Amino acid sequence: MNPNYYVVIMAGGIGSRFWPMSRQHYPKQFHDILGTGRTLLQQTADRYNQVCPPENIYIVTNKDYYGLVKEQLPFLSDHQILLEPIGRNTAPCVAYACQKIGSKNPNAAVVVAPSDHVILKEEAFARTVLEGLQIATDNNVLLTLGIKPSRPDTGYGYIRFQEDTLGNAHKVKTFTEKPNLELAKNFLKSGDYVWNAGIFIWSVSAIEAALKEHLSEMQEIFADGAPTYYTDEEAAFINVAYGQCKSISIDYGIMEKSNNVYTLLSEFGWSDLGTWKSLFDISPKDTNGNVINGTVMTYNTKNCIIKTTSNDKLIVVQGLDNYIVAESDGVFMVCHKDQEQMVKDFVTDTKATQDKKFS
Repeated sequence: MNPNYYVVIMAGGIGSRFWPMSRQHYPKQFHDILGTGRTLLQQTADRYNQVCPPENIYIVTNKDYYGLVKEQLPFLSDHQILLEPIGRNTAPCVAYACQKIGSKNPNAAVVVAPSDHVILKEEAFARTVLEGLQIATDNNVLLTLGIKPSRPDTGYGYIRFQEDTLGNAHKVKTFTEKPNLELAKNFLKSGDYVWNAGIFIWSVSAIEAALKEHLSEMQEIFADGAPTYYTDEEAAFINVAYGQCKSISIDYGIMEKSNNVYTLLSEFGWSDLGTWKSLFDISPKDTNGNVINGTVMTYNTKNCIIKTTSNDKLIVVQGLDNYIVAESDGVFMVCHKDQEQMVKDFVTDTKATQDKKFS
């Protein structure tokens, strides 16, 4: 196993579109949402067992989730758990992790991945990632994994690629964020668009150069912290550093502005599991098309996802079609699947009008 290969798992988000299961104090990445006996974070870490040594897996998360990460991934040392004092989107997260890894191993090639994706074909995924790490080691490029689309989905970002190639990686021409349905259909028809999986691969030297060019102030902030990394002074430095960083995504801050971006065409049964509907789409269903988890009785109910985290509650549902019914930790929600974008509004209104324990 290559000691120069590293993985950074981003696990600091709240996952508000999965409310009421995903909450401020216990976000979705720490839940066993798929009923496999492993949480999303644990499954994410597991799938990199074939990619890098366990000591090369780093988790970036909010400081409030240190205990959850330590409990679920006890093999991690404290130096592998990078604690953000405040949320600043993904660019500071990436800059911090890659500068820290680079201070220890300037020859490192790094995978940066979210903690809440579903990968159905684990071996194909590992092969793709290893190919990407080899490309990133041999070339000064920024890679993103592109998923061959199976439908004109409006919930994903799209990448248009060109003919220029490095192995199975194609040079990126444009990024398009969540197009309307007509545009998504045209993308599918053209054959030169893929879904943006939000999984990145690069060498620490390539990402440092990109940060210097496009987010120079941020690069300087985390480069200045090199003497503190892997020491007791690191936490104090990061507390100050994050207050100096603007909130910006790695997609907008780096990927959309760089001219050495390639997408590695991939097929490994991917879902970003961002919403209740995405969980419904990938889950096994009963004869009425329902996805059911928990103690549930249904009557004349179809095409629904019904999920409870309580072992001592019975949910009885009658006469619903195409609904989300979710119960967790004192909150019960019923929402039409086609209106699931309102879940974020529910969270906002709950924070404004209800006891904070419900948000």
